[in-house]
Amino acid sequence: MTLNLPKPVFDANASGGGFGDLPDWDLTDLYPSADGPEFAADMAELERACAAFAAAYEGRLGRQDAAGLLACVQEYERIEVIAGRLMSYAGLRYYQNTIDPERAQFMGNAQDKVTTATTPLVFFSLEFNRLDEDHLARLLAANADLARYKPVFDRMRAMRPHQLSDELERFLHDESVVGASAWNKLFDETMAGLMFAVEGEPEELNLEATLNLLTDPARPRREAAAKALAGVFDKNIKLFTRIHNTLAKEKEIHDRWRKMPTPQHGRHLSNHVEPEVVEALRNAVVAAYPKLSHRYYRLKARWMGLDKLQVWDRNAPLPSETPRLVDWPEARRMVTDAYAAFDPRMADLAAPFFDKGWIDAGVKPGKAPGAFAHPTVTTVHPYVMLNYLGKPRDVMTLAHELGHGVHQVLAAGQGELLSSTPLTLAETASVFGEMLTFRKLLDQARTPAERKTLLAGKVEDMINTVVRQIAFYDFECKLHAARAEGELTPEDINALWMSVQAQSLGDAFEFMDGYETFWAYIPHFVHSPFYVYAYAFGDGLVNALYAAYAGGLPDFQEKYFAMLQAGGSKHHKDLLAPFGLDASDPKFWDKGLSMIAGFIDELEAMEA
Repeated sequence: MTLNLPKPVFDANASGGGFGDLPDWDLTDLYPSADGPEFAADMAELERACAAFAAAYEGRLGRQDAAGLLACVQEYERIEVIAGRLMSYAGLRYYQNTIDPERAQFMGNAQDKVTTATTPLVFFSLEFNRLDEDHLARLLAANADLARYKPVFDRMRAMRPHQLSDELERFLHDESVVGASAWNKLFDETMAGLMFAVEGEPEELNLEATLNLLTDPARPRREAAAKALAGVFDKNIKLFTRIHNTLAKEKEIHDRWRKMPTPQHGRHLSNHVEPEVVEALRNAVVAAYPKLSHRYYRLKARWMGLDKLQVWDRNAPLPSETPRLVDWPEARRMVTDAYAAFDPRMADLAAPFFDKGWIDAGVKPGKAPGAFAHPTVTTVHPYVMLNYLGKPRDVMTLAHELGHGVHQVLAAGQGELLSSTPLTLAETASVFGEMLTFRKLLDQARTPAERKTLLAGKVEDMINTVVRQIAFYDFECKLHAARAEGELTPEDINALWMSVQAQSLGDAFEFMDGYETFWAYIPHFVHSPFYVYAYAFGDGLVNALYAAYAGGLPDFQEKYFAMLQAGGSKHHKDLLAPFGLDASDPKFWDKGLSMIAGFIDELEAMEA
């Protein structure tokens, strides 16, 4: 049972906060209130429907004809909508203020009740995976409506080799509320409650506001913020180490029982992507470090007049860059104009997010850091969370998350079971939205200095999305491999973190004392192990897609909309074929990496 609970994501391009008259979520499209009869009625219906589903189908799946199996799947899908709606509402309220005890209690209670209510459904995937292949093939051939769900069935049956006994699967389902999800909640609440005394600032700042200072034009403020982060992370490092040790060990136990060949394999299965495709991506990016991040950061050091960059210089604005704040109406115009220039339908799909309370943009006490777009359920609509502080990078984050939202709206037509896109493809529309916005701004640049600023900003975002995320992936691979050998100390994890940082960022950097603890605040490692390569996958994919668009591929817009509307109903090979692209080709990734290298070439030429 997929609960569709949103996770706070530290987006590679997110900055945080609020600027101007910023919108808040209107969650009444999900439920009028937390204590209203509608929420309670749906919870009661979930309990009734799950019990009735088990009574009707448990032990009988193998005896269903095509029409009977279709009715079963459609009822399961309806139940998913109810559970997803309940948890979406509870989760979104919680992420608005994770330090509010009432919201935390409400979400915890909702999660407990939904988990208990859906326990009778555990049998479904287990029994379905025991269906004979020939029998299932005959049923699919006999009923086109049932055959439409084949991609869902294929993903379910990919887990057949890793399925445990019915009793163990029920136990793991029940136990989940005090397993990973409980540690996730501890991490979220700890992070939301951290405050940072930054030297020179009049009052303590939360995590988002402190991270935002790392992009401040004044180098002393950036340095003070980095040192404040390091100090607080160090004070809490034992807790973060315990969280990572526990989650990695729990994953190792589950993987061992399920006979997963590697810690990453479960993520690859859920992403419906072959391990060798991810390995080709990883190897291509690591091989490109010297011509991408190493080369760019040496260039940036020269621009800044420094022999070596410090970590607080990594996302610093250029010395020639005029500090600029973008108010909310201008940010909306910049993004929607770029969307409309590509296709007016894109801007039309984005409009309700601004006009109907589908965006929560401001920085508020206790609000989860970063940014995300949560699809909720296909019968409602997505919600976007930002932490907007008016910086140009925040505009790109808006473009990114709106891309997710547009994708989710378009895919909703597939229904609950087929709409969800694997993470590798889920970043396509978001990164494409960023690229559209960037290209629009680049075309409007009036001076060489303005063009340089835009190009440098885009290169840094792409390095954050590709190089940094693959370094994160390597860190996770090392962390889980090391944890399999025994308990890790803070120093052990710190050393793993620094090994990938030095490799990926290159010789332009010196690393301050304390930077070794910065792994502690990345929520992906806690919430979604091995999620991070999806960002690099999406960036490489979009670069190749944009090259096809810029090259004048016939009917590109129609093919692009068809790809988004497909949701999770097709494999990446089938989705990319109309564009003449194939992610399983090792040379595919070089296309996207060459685009980043080309931007750096142009920046170097400006120095000549």
